[in-house]
Amino acid sequence: MPSQQPDIRVREDLRNVAIIAHVDHGKTTLIDGLLRACGAFRENEAVEERVMDSGDIEKERGITIQSKTTAVDYEGLRIQLVDTPGHADFGGEVERVLGMADAALLLCDAYEGVMPQTRFVLRKALAHGLRPILVVNKIDRPEERAEEVVNEVFDLLVELGADDTQLDFPVVYASAKHGISSTEYGGEMKDLIPVLDTIVRHVPPPRVDEDAPLQFQAVTLGYDSFVGRLVIGRVARGRMKRGATVIRIPEEGSPNSFRITKLFGTLGTQRVDIEEARAGDIVIVAGVDSIDVGDTVCDPGHPDPLPRIAIDPPTIRIHLSVNNSPFAGRDGKYVTSRQIGERLDREGMSNISVVIERTEKLDTFAVSGRGELQLAVLIETLRREGYEFAVSRPEIIVKEVDGQRCEPVEEVVADVPESAAGSVMEKLAQRKGRMETMEHNGDRVQMRFIVPSRGLFGYRGEFLTDTRGEGILYRTVQGFEPLAGDLPGRGVGPLVCTDQGRTTPHAIFKIQERAMLFVPPSVDVYEGQIVGESRRQGDLNVNLTRAKKLDNMRASGRDENVIITPYKKLTIEEALGWIEDDELLEVTPVELRLRKRELSRSFRKR
Repeated sequence: MPSQQPDIRVREDLRNVAIIAHVDHGKTTLIDGLLRACGAFRENEAVEERVMDSGDIEKERGITIQSKTTAVDYEGLRIQLVDTPGHADFGGEVERVLGMADAALLLCDAYEGVMPQTRFVLRKALAHGLRPILVVNKIDRPEERAEEVVNEVFDLLVELGADDTQLDFPVVYASAKHGISSTEYGGEMKDLIPVLDTIVRHVPPPRVDEDAPLQFQAVTLGYDSFVGRLVIGRVARGRMKRGATVIRIPEEGSPNSFRITKLFGTLGTQRVDIEEARAGDIVIVAGVDSIDVGDTVCDPGHPDPLPRIAIDPPTIRIHLSVNNSPFAGRDGKYVTSRQIGERLDREGMSNISVVIERTEKLDTFAVSGRGELQLAVLIETLRREGYEFAVSRPEIIVKEVDGQRCEPVEEVVADVPESAAGSVMEKLAQRKGRMETMEHNGDRVQMRFIVPSRGLFGYRGEFLTDTRGEGILYRTVQGFEPLAGDLPGRGVGPLVCTDQGRTTPHAIFKIQERAMLFVPPSVDVYEGQIVGESRRQGDLNVNLTRAKKLDNMRASGRDENVIITPYKKLTIEEALGWIEDDELLEVTPVELRLRKRELSRSFRKR
């Protein structure tokens, strides 16, 4: 019997577009402007900035961590937008959502131009066959160089092997913050309607078979306290109906069936109930108890899985273990290896760029990711959920390439004042970095380096110190190169507490001239806890719990005025970059503490 020919039709009522860019080039701000331009908000509605960044950590850091979808209605069309992260550490989010789009809206800063993550996201978009639409954002900056930026993007597309259609990209000049744009450089800037018109004109409508059996791939997972696990993806073929019974095809094992209890679409910032989704629609499905990213949902009579989503492998690894310090269990709600392991397994299912592995020790888990920021966000998420654990120093994942042991290297772009360029070059050269380019822009210098990933552990704080807070540092994984050899150590030593108790101003006053402290007065510390940074290498044992001896004798100079220097409160990223192999970061919902692996002073001597 001859096979039925697919009935491919063009859905002229729909456009699917992903918004991609380097970090801080204005993706989420542009979506705010597009929602306003399409009337997604009432005139009297109070709307936060970057409305798509809904997570607490996203709002605090001002970055996008998870990709999100929304939709707007414009001139009778439904435009479905996918907001993606800009940081290289969250590149896995970009890779997995590009398959839902038919074109990519590429944002470039009118001054910064092409940056490391621009190259990464554009390469992934071209690999999916997407045509770029360039939006030169922040055109209102006095130092803008929009015409040069357009040429840089063209050169990058040529370098990445784009075809003639992709090279003939439309350009829109915009200021997303002020909600204005124009298709002509120097033309009249009114609203963001030119961006929407360009999307309608140049994003190809989906070509789909609506009458074929259902095919839907899980791209992102979420959770709702009312309807349970949520699955976000695009209907690749056929129709999906609420109440229908479908099957899930996992990577391994036999298919299992479930009933679609709820089906949602998006419009503006709202999630809307729908009865049916057609091929090409991006929808949210509820009703499945267990599903992994990349699984295919099909019609029970036609189990036809889609290819799995492939992403780049992780480059660094940390080890999470049960907290065994004297203060274990004081703050945390979940402290056992079983609870930590179950939570990490859930993370591995929903975030495929993070790899969770068991180790020989039952209370230790290996967690691999794309960078320090991604792992720091995971650690911060766990501690806010009430977990308590210890974290080891990050280590690189070595890979065999053509019989050689290779390590991950990163492209680093440093934009610094001219006076600080020398110290930045010197520090990165010590960390086995090599300079690729150097450009002068007025009184600032932009330098590009290739540096081993392990050479950048803990460098950001040093960089900000060298540039007096005026430097900007961007980095993205470039690939793998042969091992660069030994790198210099930390250069400073830890202050290690010798007694358990409460820190006193008297003890801190005596030591603060020779060290930078990590703890304030009147906090509990224990033996083996690292309480500061010594100016010399090697451990320096101190007793910060020593109280002033009181007697009834008075003498000149006895009652000196105790003035305490402010202590340095480390962030998770700073702590991960500071610790050495024999040290751990203790993470609780309330405190971050540095400590030695071996707490006892006498055992460490052995």
